[in-house]
Amino acid sequence: MTHWQWAQTATNGILGTAGYIFVGGYLSVLVLLGWLGHRAKKDDSLADFYLGGRGLGLMVLLLTLYATQYSGNTMLGFVGKSYRQGYQFLSAVAFMMAIVGFYLIYAPRLHRLAHKRHYVTMGDYLQDRFRYQPLTILASTLGVLALGNYILTNLKALGLLTETITGISGSYAPGVILLAVIMLVYELLGGLRSVAWTDVLQGVLLLFGISIIFIVANVVFGGLGSAAEAIRETRPELMAVPTWKEKVDWLCTVLLVGLGISMYPHAIQRIYAAKSARTLQRSLQIMVFFPLVTTFLMLMLGLLGIAQFPGLSDAESDGVTLRWLAMIVEEVPVMRWIVLICIAAILAATMSTVDSALLAISSVVAKDIYPAISPGTTIERLNTIGKVASFVIMAGAVTLAMSLKTSNIWDLIKLKLEFLCPIAPAFLLGIHCRRLRSGPVFAGMIVGTLIAIGFRNTSWTLFEWLPPGILGLGANVAIALVGSLVLYNKDVE
Repeated sequence: MTHWQWAQTATNGILGTAGYIFVGGYLSVLVLLGWLGHRAKKDDSLADFYLGGRGLGLMVLLLTLYATQYSGNTMLGFVGKSYRQGYQFLSAVAFMMAIVGFYLIYAPRLHRLAHKRHYVTMGDYLQDRFRYQPLTILASTLGVLALGNYILTNLKALGLLTETITGISGSYAPGVILLAVIMLVYELLGGLRSVAWTDVLQGVLLLFGISIIFIVANVVFGGLGSAAEAIRETRPELMAVPTWKEKVDWLCTVLLVGLGISMYPHAIQRIYAAKSARTLQRSLQIMVFFPLVTTFLMLMLGLLGIAQFPGLSDAESDGVTLRWLAMIVEEVPVMRWIVLICIAAILAATMSTVDSALLAISSVVAKDIYPAISPGTTIERLNTIGKVASFVIMAGAVTLAMSLKTSNIWDLIKLKLEFLCPIAPAFLLGIHCRRLRSGPVFAGMIVGTLIAIGFRNTSWTLFEWLPPGILGLGANVAIALVGSLVLYNKDVE
């Protein structure tokens, strides 16, 4: 029996009539927030639809960035990775903090430029900075590929979650379709303003949900002390002192995740959307502590799972969070309503990711791709094109989510990062280094991408120490810097 089949059996009837009413009410609130976002729009400009009028305040910006950074895949995948890797996956707290550190390198200056030069998409900055269309198109394409991967895997997570919480065989496809329609409705109504407002609700649920799951699992089913004893007896290798190879792997993971996630196109748009530079900086300063109350608790939940659910396969370990929910309902029936809130938290985390990624892809189509095909298009038509693109992209992703099989969630996260990391030098170096030239940056991005993607399944000895993503990033930076220096010296001469 697979972990999904087990979860369906164990949680059969977990919702019940009251549960369906609760979840239905939650989804209705999301649609209501979409309608309120539509009512609050100031004009029909692209900046109003895709950036919320550039007026996101501290709490809204903080929680929309938070909800964007953590997804349903994170709530399932991080717990599963902790189950497989043990205490060594504590590095996740470091790399989630590193994301904020990389934001702080470029985000404040990028925000000032965005307000001065009216950027809407990631491509707007790249085109303004480097004046080279192929570079803009390549970076936008990599961003779209990463977001497409993100949308697809999160839609699959929504479908599997639907089957799990309803216990109804065959509810996967209807669940994906229903939730996709709801996300489309509130996004198309109010754009980023609606998405950000729903993120506030989803961010609060996420913080509350993961905390409650951990507290109940820790108090009712044995604490971390007993879990440590069980790990020492059954899987002592998970408590071994890290080798040098493992330490290098930690550092590489911190760099890849920190750089990759800080390049999310939808996160960059939230940088543009901040009401002021001070608002942006304060939200990032607070957000740096969130991994301590989110990522850390997910890791501890995985460690507790080693003791409670021994012997799971790699694929089954991604269902540890759902197993905890099932066990809590079975062993502590009075906690059913708390479990419903936790289910809403997983739904919230997943939906906040999908709607943000979908809006970002829509903006790239409307702002970067379509105008290149049809110059002089009116703002009204570009808005329509963007909304049509959202519908088409979601329809395609839903179709794929119902037909494609995926590997474990952590592998999918790494693939997404390998699309995003090649973009990083153009932002982190380009925002500070005036001598950086478009040609070398473009060449570095191509070479870095080819190395990261082309060699990801190669078992060369070198890749046992340095993953292709890091080697590709190193080549990318070297080509961009050395090539720009050579061109600059030639210009001086």
